[in-house]
Amino acid sequence: MKNDSFELKFWGVRGSIPVSGPEFERYGGNTSCIELRHNGRHILFDAGTGAREAALSLAKAGVNDVDVFFTHSHYDHMIGLPFFNPIYDPKVSVDLWSGHLAGKTTTRQLIGQFMRPPWFPVEPDICRATMGFRDFAAGDTLKPHPGIVIHTAKLNHPGGCVGYRVEWGGRIIALVYDTEHVNGHLDEAALSLMAGADLAIYDATYVEAEMQKHLGFGHSTWQEGVKLAKKAGVKRLALFHHAQWRTDKQLDDMQREARESFPETFAAFDGQLLEL
Repeated sequence: MKNDSFELKFWGVRGSIPVSGPEFERYGGNTSCIELRHNGRHILFDAGTGAREAALSLAKAGVNDVDVFFTHSHYDHMIGLPFFNPIYDPKVSVDLWSGHLAGKTTTRQLIGQFMRPPWFPVEPDICRATMGFRDFAAGDTLKPHPGIVIHTAKLNHPGGCVGYRVEWGGRIIALVYDTEHVNGHLDEAALSLMAGADLAIYDATYVEAEMQKHLGFGHSTWQEGVKLAKKAGVKRLALFHHAQWRTDKQLDDMQREARESFPETFAAFDGQLLEL
């Protein structure tokens, strides 16, 4: 990667639970993990099962300083953390950020509750990296490093969830997933995060025909993503957090139908690399 390039890589695009099998080969079965790369710095959003492969890539590139921002702490967004090798490397610094449980649970407590027996054989004290635990509240504006501004907002998801708007290197990337829309009302938080974005990554777990039986589950549809993208003036829209049952063929169909309404739409897949 050249220092002046800006890249985004999807390491995991699936929601709820990882999947495998011939019907999921092209889009992949890893759960949420997205990496942003620019000017020699690497930022990850979520540490689902895709984080394992992200770790291998970081090690190969000799990266020794990385940030991980969690949208929330449901299993599919954290289950890869114990297998994220940088946290065990004494040469590496890892900052972990969370804000969905502000005032209730700190990031340090969150990781400590997740990585411990009987759910995992060891506790975080086995980690040899220089670990930073960063707390914030949804609505805060974060400046984790010079030249990087990250706006945050609360999303509509059981147990809380944070959406992010990353302004970095002249690009704007919006991460708006694990959120449920209200039919007939465009979400103001989503619109604010997505306004003028070069790329918006949106929760497309369901299609509209499935929403009625999944009300309260905290997820949205590609149809709502298209509405928001048009209203917000988004350049490109990535459909993300694919349902565990959604096959390659069904995702092809979803992408084709979405493009009829918003041509710059694509269904994200594991390993997809974008230069923005």
